[in-house]
Amino acid sequence: MMDPTGIRTQGDWTVNTRYRIETDSMGEVRVPLEALYSAQTQRAVDNFPVSGLTMPRSVIRALGYIKAALATSNAELGLLDKDMSAAIVNASMAIAEGKYDDQFPVDIFQTGSGTSTNMNCNEVIANLASKQLGKMVHQNDDVNLGQSSNDVIPTTIHVSAALLLHQQLLPALKHLAVTISIKSETLKDVVKTGRTHLMDAMPLTLGQELSGWESQIRHGMERLQDTSTRLLLLPQGGTAVGTGINAHPQLAAMFCAKLAQITALDFSSQNNFFEGLSTQDVAVELSGQLKTLSVSLIKICNDLRWMNSGPLAGLGEISLPALQPGSSIMPGKVNPVIPEAVCMVCAQVIGNDTTITLAGQSGNFQLNVMLPVIAYNLTQSMEILANSCRILADKAIRDFTVNLDQINLVLDKNPILVTALNSVVGYEQGSRIAKAAYARRVPIRVVAKEMTGLSDKDLDRLLDPAILAKGGLVK
Repeated sequence: MMDPTGIRTQGDWTVNTRYRIETDSMGEVRVPLEALYSAQTQRAVDNFPVSGLTMPRSVIRALGYIKAALATSNAELGLLDKDMSAAIVNASMAIAEGKYDDQFPVDIFQTGSGTSTNMNCNEVIANLASKQLGKMVHQNDDVNLGQSSNDVIPTTIHVSAALLLHQQLLPALKHLAVTISIKSETLKDVVKTGRTHLMDAMPLTLGQELSGWESQIRHGMERLQDTSTRLLLLPQGGTAVGTGINAHPQLAAMFCAKLAQITALDFSSQNNFFEGLSTQDVAVELSGQLKTLSVSLIKICNDLRWMNSGPLAGLGEISLPALQPGSSIMPGKVNPVIPEAVCMVCAQVIGNDTTITLAGQSGNFQLNVMLPVIAYNLTQSMEILANSCRILADKAIRDFTVNLDQINLVLDKNPILVTALNSVVGYEQGSRIAKAAYARRVPIRVVAKEMTGLSDKDLDRLLDPAILAKGGLVK
């Protein structure tokens, strides 16, 4: 029946200043008067006052797209009235666009199947569609036709993650890789001291150093793209336990085609719904790739922090852009805030991966029962990584400057350059030269000339850092 506000109610309703009364199979429930959701959502709100964390925007968007694609498919299969289907699609797309995010109050820590979130969506769609049609649209019989929370929520995890991957994370990673590549090219002739174990090592160019970062990011993209082939496979159509009970045999394939039209992503059906409902292996795999990416980003950020350290008592090889005061007590101090922020994001993602891994183990028989926490952590990881890659590119790597005087001062005195003399004087003699140069704090060529009798011309040829950075020892 309809109440005076146009909201479809299930059973009797009573108006007071704050609530209406609705009934479901378990009895009466007080629901906020203006709420678009109904009894099952309210029960979840009452039962799970845990964290105040609700489903992310990206998950609600995916859920709206899924409900729209299912309603369209059911209508074309002759199972749903076209006018009702159109009303459901309109409501679903409005939800996908973010117009009713305030109507999704269910806590992340809820029933492990995510049934409360699925029913929350069904109820909001039913009320919106009922208002449009002027007649009752049922949240289960109509909106949830041919569906179960057990296939809808696993499908939502895949769809939300796939959209974030292709629309946000991969473009952000490409932007970061291109930014590093451009910076690397500008620094291709800047020779610096290499470091292994944080100790002086043979020289290389800053361009070479940055090329390693770029390679890390591009390999991360390749790993994510490989996982994407499995992320685009959807379990929708498996319904309750994977058998497809109550769903039209053609619904799964038709749904994927409709969803592909909506999202411009090439979704298709999983070939085994039993796997799709009972496991979250793809989510665990994707999270593992995000963890690997986080490790790569931490490496890059720590390199930046070390090279920027000082400016007097550290390495001082580069200066990151000064973005904000670095201390509430030490005037003039400026900190590497962007690398620090990105490292914190990466720590969060690695922690999220642990949660997702543990949740992925909770596939008991025909259903994983930690779906909501997987959805929350996976989408959070992708969103914060995408944002971090862009700020790292634009606020740290693109505009850092190089302190050539400091780089050259250290490079000239690097005793490890003696490695280039190994083929001429041998390892043992080279070791004595290096120790003497370090003890006296003089360039290696000074001691090498004294101890070997090599000419200035030979020493210039053998100890040129630019030549050594290219990997060639000139004989």
